[in-house]
Amino acid sequence: MTTILNQRSGAARAWLSAAAGGAAIALVVAGCGSASGGQHAAAYGTSGATKAASSAASGAMPTAESSSVASVKLADSKLGRILVDGKGQTLYLFQADRGTMSTCDGACASAWPPLLTKGTPNAGPGLPSSKLGTVKRSDGTTEVTYNGHPLYTFAGDSSPGQTTGEGSLGFGAEWDVLSAAGNKIAISN
Repeated sequence: MTTILNQRSGAARAWLSAAAGGAAIALVVAGCGSASGGQHAAAYGTSGATKAASSAASGAMPTAESSSVASVKLADSKLGRILVDGKGQTLYLFQADRGTMSTCDGACASAWPPLLTKGTPNAGPGLPSSKLGTVKRSDGTTEVTYNGHPLYTFAGDSSPGQTTGEGSLGFGAEWDVLSAAGNKIAISN
């Protein structure tokens, strides 16, 4: 009987530990900052937090296209023509990054998964392949860059074309959607 209780107690502790880790990630994603000027404030909460929390609980960091060669394409959005990955997920730049080196890892990379590739990334129609590049991350993976900016998706974007991360101030700097030129999209208020 004591053995059975110890096994159940151990399972309960493991479940509670995973739940607490997931809740911590959910709080990080939910607290990623507000959009600039309040114009693009979005409910980052449930979809992005759930996605990041489930990844954290499983021990896996969500990554965009991590098992194949990444693609960068153009897509129409409410913000104009923007960069997206091969699945249509919006790509962002992080203002804290200097040069091509990424400063987003750990909890940041769970909320803002880097666009990873297993080879030379592909440029979609209308995008010059000369603006695409790669950089080795601190964990040894290869992240795609465009116009010198490391590229990320956002766990709060639950479907292709969403731009809920635009203007977020999470993890110490602003996150911005990119134009075909590889610069942040200028949003007029």
